[in-house]
Amino acid sequence: MSKTAYIRARINPELKCEAERVLSQLGMTPTQAVTILYKYVVREHEWPVPMKIPNAKTLRTFKATDKKSGLVASKNTKEMFDKLKI
Repeated sequence: MSKTAYIRARINPELKCEAERVLSQLGMTPTQAVTILYKYVVREHEWPVPMKIPNAKTLRTFKATDKKSGLVASKNTKEMFDKLKI
């Protein structure tokens, strides 16, 4: 199959550089990564990672933590789980 179609997308330059650095470490070009993504979408008829619309409680939590409200600091994971009662 001929590769003559083009995709254009505007993204943050820093994101582009960082992603291309990771892809390079994986031995993959951006074109190969996009091709893999497209093949997955065609084969599975879905996006490769879960995408969910946050519920009201989650949105409130996001807003609170963005304002640094309601955060609990812990010295380590044991202390964190003790505070969470898990």
